[in-house]
Amino acid sequence: VQLQASGGGLVQSGGSLRLSCAADGPIFSINAMGWYRQAPGKQRELVATITSDGFTNYADFVRGRFTISRDLAKNTVYLQMNSLRPEDTAVYYCNVDGHIYPKYRAFDSWGQGTLVTVSS
Repeated sequence: VQLQASGGGLVQSGGSLRLSCAADGPIFSINAMGWYRQAPGKQRELVATITSDGFTNYADFVRGRFTISRDLAKNTVYLQMNSLRPEDTAVYYCNVDGHIYPKYRAFDSWGQGTLVTVSS
């Protein structure tokens, strides 16, 4: 399953961006979709996840500012980012796990990453 992320860019502090990530392949079902980020010199960290039944989980540092959503008909996950701060600058990666046809094999795929830069 291939993931294509988009929506990153340069924004001023306090601004907003919306990331999208579409999954393409013989998907039978999706368990969860999520966003992670990696800033220069730091480890990759969880930003937010959403399960197939809509249960969401957020990192403390984005709760109240970011919103994750998904469109299962389009196999797409979104991340609406508001009130962006310079410390949100990072490469954002999407992740999707589930099962594929024809033998219900499990998959766990990562997108290529999209750069978000927040200027002060």
